[in-house]
Amino acid sequence: MKDLPALLGNKPVFEERIPIARPLVPAFEEFAAELESVFASGILTKGPRLRRFEETVAERLGVKYAIAVSSCTSGLMLTYQAHGLTGDVVVPSFTFMATVSALVWAGVRPIFADVGLATANLDPRAAEAAITPETTAIVAAHTFGNPAEIEELISVAERHNLRLIFDAAHAIGSLYKETPCAQFGDAHVFSLTPTKLVVAGEGGIVVTNNSEVAEKIRVGREYGNSGDYDSAFAGINARMPEINATLAQHSLNGLESAVQQRNRIAAFYQERLNDVPGLDFQQVRTGNRSSYNDFSIIVDSDAFGLSRDELADALAAENIDTRKYYDPPVHRQTAYSKFAPSEEALPNTELLASRILHLPIWSDMNVEIAAGVCQAVERSHQCAGMISEARRAAAYA
Repeated sequence: MKDLPALLGNKPVFEERIPIARPLVPAFEEFAAELESVFASGILTKGPRLRRFEETVAERLGVKYAIAVSSCTSGLMLTYQAHGLTGDVVVPSFTFMATVSALVWAGVRPIFADVGLATANLDPRAAEAAITPETTAIVAAHTFGNPAEIEELISVAERHNLRLIFDAAHAIGSLYKETPCAQFGDAHVFSLTPTKLVVAGEGGIVVTNNSEVAEKIRVGREYGNSGDYDSAFAGINARMPEINATLAQHSLNGLESAVQQRNRIAAFYQERLNDVPGLDFQQVRTGNRSSYNDFSIIVDSDAFGLSRDELADALAAENIDTRKYYDPPVHRQTAYSKFAPSEEALPNTELLASRILHLPIWSDMNVEIAAGVCQAVERSHQCAGMISEARRAAAYA
């Protein structure tokens, strides 16, 4: 009985729900004094704490300019606008919807290109093949924190005189050939939501070495108003409040330890689950470091014995939260289906979307929790036949 999964009547591995992610925030006592200072100043936005956070990020990532915004999505919107994108933009469909929604908001047409099956990142060859005469940019993502094929994408962009912008929502703390990813391409846009390594509550930050682009984003986050109450262009309200900037500054101080702990948990998962048939992992190329904002497994149902969805149900019974990012991929979502290519154009995207499953990981997660997750996965595989039989019986009951 002890080796049976919870779906077959055993006690769940965990008594309480294990979340997919959990934000790492400072102790309230540590944060309260700074909050009191913010309140006492009467400056709740556009203040010194925002400027300090921007300066610290720029220094930490080795870039000239960092502009904090209200969200990664607003940062993408302003970044696309600041680069004057028109016509077509090549972008993966295997990404979060905001990567593409911001393109549509900017008035350009997304051209979906496939990702590499091993890395889950935009395939440079597929990106080049998708370029049209109207293409003005390539937008790539560091998927789940795994650095994209930056040099290859730079070569493609330079050959075709295109902008290269990175949706880096997951990638603060990621390294490309031991260098912060932010130092490459035309701009990077990071997310600071509670599921990320640096947490502002809600927020994002755009980094670039282009002074003109940086200034356009600063003005754009103020409705396009540079201070003379005359909008130079149609911007938005994308300001980051002082409280959010203060929280983000605290979180940034712990970034390196957060990345290292996530890499330890990811390494444990891979070592423990490596011999389980039917499971594969996202590959990080030699010399790179993933932030492991997310940790995923790829489930081959024939070898594992259960489909991805069946495994997710089995883990839910063990009180383990999981996610299926990105299923459906963007090109199959209602708002963007009109941009979808032919059915056979994105085979790796479709395969990953149907097989990927994300396991819990966060910045102060301990190995004992990861071990319990692995135990649940292992006994789901070992009892796969019994689980399938029980599910069939329940369906016909």
